[in-house]
Amino acid sequence: MILSKYSLGVGDRFSREGEAQLRALKRAEEAGVLIIPVWNKSNREHDIIGTKPAHTRREADEAVKALEWPHAYHVDADHINRGNVRKFLNHCDFFTIDVAEFIESELVGISEEEIEIFALSCGSFVGEMILDGLESPLVLTAEGIHESAKRYYPAVKEASAIYRIIEKEKGRDNFITEISLDETERPQSPADLLIILAALAREAIPAQTIAPRFSGHFKKGVDYEGNAEQFAREFEADLAVIAFAVSEFRLLNNLKLSIHSGSDKFVLYPLINRALKKFDAGLHLKTAGTTWLEEIIALAESEGEGYDMVRDIYLESLERYEELASLYGDVKIDWALLPTPEEVEQWEGSRFARALRHDQSCSDYNLHMRQMMHISYKLAAERGERFRSLLESNRDRAGKYVEENLYERHIRKIFPHS
Repeated sequence: MILSKYSLGVGDRFSREGEAQLRALKRAEEAGVLIIPVWNKSNREHDIIGTKPAHTRREADEAVKALEWPHAYHVDADHINRGNVRKFLNHCDFFTIDVAEFIESELVGISEEEIEIFALSCGSFVGEMILDGLESPLVLTAEGIHESAKRYYPAVKEASAIYRIIEKEKGRDNFITEISLDETERPQSPADLLIILAALAREAIPAQTIAPRFSGHFKKGVDYEGNAEQFAREFEADLAVIAFAVSEFRLLNNLKLSIHSGSDKFVLYPLINRALKKFDAGLHLKTAGTTWLEEIIALAESEGEGYDMVRDIYLESLERYEELASLYGDVKIDWALLPTPEEVEQWEGSRFARALRHDQSCSDYNLHMRQMMHISYKLAAERGERFRSLLESNRDRAGKYVEENLYERHIRKIFPHS
């Protein structure tokens, strides 16, 4: 099972927007670029909402059938670990193996001697490496290689253990493997990535995508914060490292970068597009929480009962912030810039929608409120059938917003078109 050059992680908290998401990808194909949908949902999201992997599979299958999508599509067991992987085995064909917590960990039981042997096996990379597409050489030292091996080989060993569980159940060629290292504070350098890829080769893990931690902040549902040009240099260097590693370590030819929390990082999209063209490289981009926010915008604009629920969710989120934010690491909200309950009580739904819609040219847009609502889907899930019925009654409006958001704000700006 081979993942196409371009793929898009289309998370959908409440499993209602599969057709809208697929319509966006059909528009992309009409414009000259094939992007494969990957419906992703983590164990955490399933537990919060009360769904199961079978629901995500059903949503994907039904959308593909309804729109007669003739290409591949996948269902991702997103951010799985050894403890929960088995519940996804029957319904998923894409597995995002999250081993960030095992970076520089002693839990794996790997010895210092094994790390040293691996580091020595990478000794030929000491010095300056000239990689195609980069103006400056990649510089590695023996000490740096050992440090990377010590930090990341335990995580790769854990990834190997999880991969073997999936392989035993599904067969080696019947699923796609992604390795996720992004949920950590310290970014991985291009040199780190080279050593990580060497470790994946040593462990015979046929990864097709890898999600490193880049510099800067990838907050949920809002634009990138950091030095965009530094990101561009890292991204291009990572693409060059992958191209080299595919040949050097005999990794899969379609190995590509994956960007997590990739939705709404508008300042980066032209830089990513430029790099993909320069290196003729593939990309997997995850856009998990954006769909839920478009649904909330649609409910707010419907006024009446729909807006009443949206407003109540926001007001409750202020009281339960610590609980909600504990599930997400990169959430930074300035409470002084959030609208107060008294302000929101005076708003109409259209005003709420303008605050939430990611239009930075609009003076009413509030990135702190958008982050707050992004992490508040648990409160909608707690409202059960009442929330779902409101989504259903506003399905056309929500679907339109989901489609437009994916295609106009994301796909057109990131993926190279013909």
